[in-house]
Amino acid sequence: MTQKLKIANRISAVVAFCLLLVAQVSAQTAAAGSAPSAQEITRKVDEYMSAAVRVNHYSGAVLLARDGQPIVSRGYGMANFEHGVPNTPQTVFRLGSVTKQFTGMAIVLLQERGKLSVNDPICKYLSDCPQAWQPITIKNLLTHTAGIPNYTEFPDFMKTAAVETNAIELTNRFRDKPLQFALGEKYAYSNSGYYLLGTIIERASGKSYADFLQENIFTPLGMKQSGYDNPVRIIKNRAAGYARTSDGFINAAPISMSTAYSAGALYSTVEDLLLWDQALYTEKLVTRKSLDEAFTPFKSSYGYGWSIGKRYDRQVIAHGGGIFGFSSYIARYPADRVTVVVLSNVEGAPSGEIANNLSAIVFGAPYEIPAERKEIKVAAKTLEKYVGKYQLTPQLVLNVTLEEGKLLAQVSTQPKLELFAESETVFFFKTVNAQVTFILSAQGEVTGIVFRQGGSDIPAKKM
Repeated sequence: MTQKLKIANRISAVVAFCLLLVAQVSAQTAAAGSAPSAQEITRKVDEYMSAAVRVNHYSGAVLLARDGQPIVSRGYGMANFEHGVPNTPQTVFRLGSVTKQFTGMAIVLLQERGKLSVNDPICKYLSDCPQAWQPITIKNLLTHTAGIPNYTEFPDFMKTAAVETNAIELTNRFRDKPLQFALGEKYAYSNSGYYLLGTIIERASGKSYADFLQENIFTPLGMKQSGYDNPVRIIKNRAAGYARTSDGFINAAPISMSTAYSAGALYSTVEDLLLWDQALYTEKLVTRKSLDEAFTPFKSSYGYGWSIGKRYDRQVIAHGGGIFGFSSYIARYPADRVTVVVLSNVEGAPSGEIANNLSAIVFGAPYEIPAERKEIKVAAKTLEKYVGKYQLTPQLVLNVTLEEGKLLAQVSTQPKLELFAESETVFFFKTVNAQVTFILSAQGEVTGIVFRQGGSDIPAKKM
């Protein structure tokens, strides 16, 4: 079986439509060549990132380390455009779904201390638990095999994202919805499951989710610029979050951290995430047995807040994240002790793709430097064929329309974005690094699309 990980919520990243994405870890057949020197790696990274800034308008920070020592650690673009403050390796970024690996670690910590077991039913820790949830275990939530619908894919999510809420109110949005499949039968990425894990952590520990992580992970590891985000707090070196439009950058839409919670509310820096990465080679937090459990792939090669796959002929343990105004990715190559961290303060930024290419550089594997895409004209009759709805996930539909000669794509009630033709079947977005390829039958009928971002292909059938 290939290590193609089917991380469903990665769809959300594509057009900056949704929150808390997971970037996919996919199998790659390109073999690595001879390992380049640190000097050669630095030169190639500088060349690559210069193109990423020029072509993709990348803004953020990257870190590439071997044996715990940074080879490259640099900021690019602006932490705050309005005040002209540049990004640095010390800049603080929201993590989105990179939060999930810390939530997974909190569960493992509590299990080691006898406060819970991953095999416990979740209803042991949740009040007024629906009947359909009775068989669901903590492990089902950790591995996205519970079938609970993903609240960030609900049609009204954009309207509710900025509203202050609490665990009971948010859980009520999905508690009575039917499960998507029989327990453990499938894998379906669900922020709802990781939101519930936050409540379980609080019930089992007697502390708030934020305090538990601070006291048991961030402080012991010396992660002084990491924590649970709060917009009213003064956080040194905090980056502002942005979105891209055809006219340039704008301030990102607001989101309440109570909406993200244990599924995506943490912040950190590239340097702090290296401390986290290095701790995972030790038993500073939990035993090796517990670490092995967290890194054991379950369905679709997902562990406890991590995707476990293969890239460049070696194991990679990785995860991505996206939240309004930010994009993130961390990749660990344990056998080589190589770490790649990419954090951006622009939503929909190609953090996963950048991390993949920086990994290729360190392993001497092939990679592509970002280049400008050239737009061509396509006949109106051809564009008309592409109009329709395409099923991205059980709850997300991409609606393609033709308006005043322009092909537009829209998910749910979110903004429409224009698609530009690179060929008669391949289209791209100018404000997000993604593309849509329309699939035709032998008779020339449109049967579906392939949505591509960050090196990952997501097929979607035409409805």
